[in-house]
Amino acid sequence: MNPRVILITGANGGLGQAIARSFLRESLDNRIWLGVHENVEKAGMLVTENPERCRTVDLDVRKPEAWGAAVAEIVTRHQRLDVLVNNAGHHQDSLLATMALKSWQNILALNLEGVFHGCQAVLPTMISQRNGRIINIASLSALSAPAGQANYAAAKAGVVALTQSLAKEVARIGITVNAVCPGYLDTESPAMDETQRQRAMERIPMRRFGQPSEVAAAVCFLACAEASYITGSTLKIDGGIF
Repeated sequence: MNPRVILITGANGGLGQAIARSFLRESLDNRIWLGVHENVEKAGMLVTENPERCRTVDLDVRKPEAWGAAVAEIVTRHQRLDVLVNNAGHHQDSLLATMALKSWQNILALNLEGVFHGCQAVLPTMISQRNGRIINIASLSALSAPAGQANYAAAKAGVVALTQSLAKEVARIGITVNAVCPGYLDTESPAMDETQRQRAMERIPMRRFGQPSEVAAAVCFLACAEASYITGSTLKIDGGIF
């Protein structure tokens, strides 16, 4: 496998860390860039563990100028950028009737506009290479929107649609664009109490939450050469809920 340059956003959370570690295990030649803007400690620890193969880059995904600077730094160092994983995301749940406008705007800016800015920032390099992989982390909420997540579900549904549209635009030049929709995952800071977790578990045919490493494995597959005929796809990883 040829060495690749990989940029992962949201690499300060459990899923982003798992994706980064999966790419690090995949090949000793992979060079991983962790796009982080706040709470950078976990990303920094990963760099400390892998100083020759892993670096952080300051990246507020909501700002196109931050994307431009980050991509320029990576391309200047490596003269290429092979994989983008748009993983940064967050949710602020609320019933729509009482949802603050700022909550709506913030969640769309982070979860949807950030993906738009990222794709637009890496495309010139990937087009010139005539090769690239873009994997957008959406959510099961994009496919089966729950009550109380109008902002988050709308943003992630937008990510799925953006993925499908962009995939068609760049299919002939060697770039694939796919989306992954994780369901309930075990992370280090679960947002649910034990009662909520039990109720959620009852909805999952496998009767367990997924592991971040299981999503990371799918991301690595979609980024590999053998997945070159897969584009515009939406892969749900949810234990069989939907």
